[in-house]
Amino acid sequence: MTTRSVVIFDGDVPLASRIHRQSEDPFEPQPAVIVMGSWLTVKEQMADGYAAALAKRGYTAVTFDFSGFGASGGTLRQAEAPARKVSNIAAVVDLVSRLSYVRPGGPGVLAICASAQYSLEAMARGVRVASFASVAGWFHDARSVAGFYGGADGVSARLDRGAAATDHYLATGEVRTVPAYAVGDETAGMFIDMDYYSNPARGAIPEWRNEMAELTWSHWLTYNGLIAARSVDVPTIFVHSDGCVFPDNIKAIASQLAGPVDTVWGDGTQIDFYDQPKQMAFALDAVDAHFKTTLGVSA
Repeated sequence: MTTRSVVIFDGDVPLASRIHRQSEDPFEPQPAVIVMGSWLTVKEQMADGYAAALAKRGYTAVTFDFSGFGASGGTLRQAEAPARKVSNIAAVVDLVSRLSYVRPGGPGVLAICASAQYSLEAMARGVRVASFASVAGWFHDARSVAGFYGGADGVSARLDRGAAATDHYLATGEVRTVPAYAVGDETAGMFIDMDYYSNPARGAIPEWRNEMAELTWSHWLTYNGLIAARSVDVPTIFVHSDGCVFPDNIKAIASQLAGPVDTVWGDGTQIDFYDQPKQMAFALDAVDAHFKTTLGVSA
């Protein structure tokens, strides 16, 4: 296994990226898959784990930190801004599609949790992805996401805080932050008990900053991750379960896509699919079979 660092530029913003390969020949063309993780995370969390596993199966797997996160550049640090993430995806796809040691006709995308909805929008906007796999994909609109935040009242309170944080940033240049994860703290991005974000053996790693720019609420709570489905004809697989978020949204999107689509239903919770061996193996088997067909890989 070789893992090499590379900087990919989205305009003038350097995106810290990693290329994972398992081959004795550094020039051997392999199918390429770009791997992304959940909101407010860095590549060393769920993305690198899946990428390493794909590399062992014969893929060139690419991970990266989104602008404003991890080792990447970008101002407005720790801000979950969907439009910016869609732009980052386009830049990474463009670079990877031109690498001499990946097979023509790609790349594929494997998106875990919230990066799935950003990838869907990127494809709807014409980013040339050859094959798409969503694992425990998070796809929301304002109405469906409200249930996580106490309904209309909880959403309104957070939008007010997001607007105040935006005004403060515009007036002073200072980015107000709250915890990305803090059990019981309803100002945090995530406030229910999730072992992944509190356990150093899982997602609470040194590379991850447990912070969220509070102006994130203005973008996250109003985002529509469902609307792009009818514009996407890329071969797609959804790996999901009833224990994951928004299973009905997955079914709705799958029924609206213009291209071929498979859904593979397993068991486990949303967070299980981030790093637990059983769920990862289940997901990897499914997406590997999908990519072998859609990226022209010999079985």
